[in-house]
This record gives sequence, structure tokens and C-alpha cells, in this order.
Amino acid sequence: MFNNLSDKLDKALHVLKGHGSITEVNVAETLKEVRRALLDADVNFKIAKEFTVRVKEKALGQDVLTTLQPGQLMVKLVKDELTELMGGDAEGINLSGNPSVILMSGLQGSGKTTFSGKLANYLKNKKTKKPLLVACDVYRPAAIDQLHVVGDQIGVEVFSDRGNTDPVAISKAGIAHAKANGHNVVIIDTAGRLAVDEAMMNEISDIHKAIQPQETLFVVDSMTGQDAVNTAKAFNDILNFDGVILTKLDGDTRGGAAISIKSVVNKPIKFIGTGEKMEAIDVFYPSRMADRILGMGDVVSLVERAQEQFDEEEARKLQKKIAKNQFGFDDFLKQIQQIKKMGNMKDLVGMIPGAGKMMKDIDIDDDAFKGIEAIIHSMTPEERSNPSVINASRKKRIGKGSGTSVQEVNQLLKQFTQMSKMMKMMQGGGGKRMMQMMQNMPK
Repeated sequence: MFNNLSDKLDKALHVLKGHGSITEVNVAETLKEVRRALLDADVNFKIAKEFTVRVKEKALGQDVLTTLQPGQLMVKLVKDELTELMGGDAEGINLSGNPSVILMSGLQGSGKTTFSGKLANYLKNKKTKKPLLVACDVYRPAAIDQLHVVGDQIGVEVFSDRGNTDPVAISKAGIAHAKANGHNVVIIDTAGRLAVDEAMMNEISDIHKAIQPQETLFVVDSMTGQDAVNTAKAFNDILNFDGVILTKLDGDTRGGAAISIKSVVNKPIKFIGTGEKMEAIDVFYPSRMADRILGMGDVVSLVERAQEQFDEEEARKLQKKIAKNQFGFDDFLKQIQQIKKMGNMKDLVGMIPGAGKMMKDIDIDDDAFKGIEAIIHSMTPEERSNPSVINASRKKRIGKGSGTSVQEVNQLLKQFTQMSKMMKMMQGGGGKRMMQMMQNMPK
């Protein structure tokens, strides 16, 4: 996410490293590189220029604190301005209606249908709502089928009327169905349209007037850069939407749309899509995104994702198993599943301060656990619960069954044993003993 922009900003801000004071000359040199980095990320020229002017005014208008070096101060100023440019504070979603009606709009191929499902899943699991998805894309082949597949996947009902080609009538019928069946949120998935297509733009305007939604969201593919911002402005002139959703932020995103869109349309980014899974949806926090762009990571989001997967009852059971030395491969498999639910691996690594920069040239496969899972699934129930029974012939069978080698099976068993010992040590006062051991290790 924003790797190219992060690298260029990092190089630009290194200009001030080692300087004892901030001067007009070294600030101008730094901000010239910052502006170039923003333009390369497809940020609007006018916005990039105004951004660097504001940072320059703030940089020259204050003394460097004794605890801060000039480079550190510039990073802080750039971070604060980036946060402000992207919206300042996180914006919530308006769910005041009964039912709350959310109208999804955007270009063809921007990911509206998939994101409608992600939003429904988010509202169902995080906000304890009972959403209804309404299929109003009557033009794209198999669009209705796609929404039904998404609905089945997340356990959310989908309303459709295959014989009807009037999206206004379908949306009204969907809201009526929601009222009659106890749904408190209605998400209306509309057809993708081009801003230059007058008939299609009139159609979505008619839908908007007919249903009066609490939220009108514009879905935009973040990989389209400045084009996305121009399209958002054209849609906003007609719909006056309430917020923006940025999809495909896990791809090769330059960052221009995320940085520019709030400034151009004066509407907040409300959610971002960070992967293909239905759980890959995050509330957009400008300050956290600014941290990530500047390579500072995003520990808060990482902790939040971990907490979402944390089950207190399961944790207590696991603690008892570790204490009794009964931690087996089935338990290990559960831990892997929880990590996988947190998101794609590269995204998670990017949330650790400094790790994103260290791992930028390393390809982290989303199937990083595939080999481990294959080995575990090739074990018998007895082998998974009691790994000590795995002898040479069993290792050979496990390796063959998992498509791996005996060496890889041995490596996993060794790592598992070491991890089990460490977890045992951390039980009850073990953490203290472990610290003492580490302190006594030869330097």
C-alpha cells in the first residue's frame, strides 16, 4: 500500500537529516522533493503545491524543540498536513433511518458489488445490524447472480426482481421488503456508470430522489489515481454523495486518490477495501493512513484486528492446555486461522513500524501458511494431539501426503517444540524467568 510514495517521501525527508537547524534553504530543498513525490503519486498539482506551501510556513514559523531534530520535526509537520488533507478525523456511517438506506454508486469495475457485500458483513458483525442487499444492476450480465453469491457467502439476504428492468421500482420494492421482514439496513447495489453517460447519470439521480437514502457512497478504485478524483467530482455534482469508499488499496496503489479526493470534493473517505476477503474492510482513519504512508506503521489498527479475532473462552482453554503440556497441532492450526482472518500478510507487516520498509522487496505470499497447514492436515488425530509419537516412518508418510519433504516436516516439528517450550515458560512467572535467562546470556 503506497510503497512507492512512502519510499520517495522517506528519501525527501532525509535531506534534513544531520542538519542542526531548519533554514529556508534546506526546507525548500526538502519540500521540492516532497512535492515531486506527491506528483509522482498522481496527486493534483495544485493540491501538492498548496500542501508544501503550508508545511513550509509551519516549518519556518517555529523553532526546533531540543528533543527534536530538524528531520523529525519535518516528518511531524508532513504527517499532520497529510492527516488534515485526507480529512482529519474518521467519519462514521449514518444509520439513523429505520431502515437505514445506503445507496452505492460508482464507475463500472470499481468494486461496488463486492464492497456492498463487505459493508453488509461489517454492519452485521460489527454493528449487530440485520442488513438486506438489493440488486439494482439490471444491465451487467450475471450482476444479480454475483450479489446472491456474495449474500450467501456472508449469510445476508439479497432482494432481486429478475423480470424487472426499472431500478427505481426495484429499489422501492427492496425497501418495502426490508420493512416487512425486520431488516434495519438496506444496501442498494446500482449499476456502474460513466460520468459522461447522461442517461445513466439521470437514472441514479432518479433512484436517489425516489428513496432518499441516509447515506450515498461513491465507490472508487484507488488504483486509478487522479482520474478517480475527477470522476468523483462529476458524480458529486449530480448526487451530492455523503462519502467515499476506496477499494483495492492492497494493490499497486500510488496514493493520489486517497490524498486528493477529500480536498477536491470536500467529502470524507469513510471506508477502505484492503483485500479480496469479505472481512477486508476498514474504517478510514486519516492519521493512521498518514503514519503508514510515512513508514511509521499502524499499531492501533493491528491491535484492533487482533482483538476482533480474540476469543476469551478459547484463550482460557488454550492456557490450561499449555499449563498441562497438552498444546497440540490442532490448537496451532486454530491460531493460524485466527492470524489469516486478520488480513493479508503484507498488509499486516506494513502495520508494524519500520517493518514495511525492511520487507518492501520481499514478496510475502498470502499462502505463507499453506505448507504448514498441509503438513498438519496430513497427520492423524493422534499425531496432531501428541506429536511425540511421530517417528521416521510417520514423517515420511506425512511428507508424502502433504507434498513436502521429510526435512520440512522435521523443521516444523522442531519449531513447534521450541514454541511449546516458550509458551510453557511464559505461563505463571515464567516470563520473569525468561527475562532473567536473556539477561544472563553472554553478550
